[in-house]
Amino acid sequence: MIRTIVILLACYLAWRLIRGYLRKKQPTRSMPEGPRGRIDDVMVKDPQCGTYVARRDGIVAKTPEGELVFCSPECRDKYLSEHGRSEG
Repeated sequence: MIRTIVILLACYLAWRLIRGYLRKKQPTRSMPEGPRGRIDDVMVKDPQCGTYVARRDGIVAKTPEGELVFCSPECRDKYLSEHGRSEG
């Protein structure tokens, strides 16, 4: 009886060791290289239609109040004409 328990215990320990070894061999998933938490771009709201657009993809208009970012040239032109401003 004791012999059976010892054999079962040895098999269990061998199984645990093999399983642990195989887990270490598997490739781990990692984050893409580069700084963690880095923001690639900022979303801004088009003042004319309210659509959010990435700053780098937006149409920029320089006004006396500062730069405004629009989703399209049409929104930019409409906003500037409604507010009596010209780009410049």
